[in-house]
Amino acid sequence: MARYIGPKSKIARKFKEPIFGPDKVLEKKNYPPGQHGLSKKRAKQSEYAVQLQEKQKAKYTYGILERQFAKIYHMAQRAHGVTGEVLLQLIESRLDNVVYRMGIAPTRSGARQLVGHRHITVNGSVVNIASYILKPGDVVAVRERSRSLEVINTSVSGATNSFPWIDFDKSAMSGKFINVPERLQIPENIKEQLIVELYSK
Repeated sequence: MARYIGPKSKIARKFKEPIFGPDKVLEKKNYPPGQHGLSKKRAKQSEYAVQLQEKQKAKYTYGILERQFAKIYHMAQRAHGVTGEVLLQLIESRLDNVVYRMGIAPTRSGARQLVGHRHITVNGSVVNIASYILKPGDVVAVRERSRSLEVINTSVSGATNSFPWIDFDKSAMSGKFINVPERLQIPENIKEQLIVELYSK
């Protein structure tokens, strides 16, 4: 599947947030990209532009393309609950995102690659679909023959983040997706209501 492989610092500067992780370029140039830099007068954004930018930020943050993002939104729309919150909960439940949250990979794109290369199992079976939606109680683990890979060991040993909806055992390289996270538990700075308003037009 096609993925964004362009300059990440430029995207981070566009949204004025380190959406791909710590970025030294963003620290030095905390203004949008463009040949005129700070001197360029920027017109006030319309309501539509603000809503569109929030959707683009969510897509870049989670590494999801337009068609798949729209599909997840329509799933959230049909589900019980607040559409915006359910949208983020569904995205957080994706296999690639959970692999990243567990610390098996240092980035979401790295997690997607591990899943695609069949290094990850769900409930004992290999799953190579990054968009696979996990259910509470599912066990995600590194495939036994992949546990010696340096990239995985380096990431797991250096992982410091822990999330209340995930229980991960570093020594076993296995973890459980305990439950779908509450909105307040999701650390990403995304105003999901703006996305809902955009799709509601």
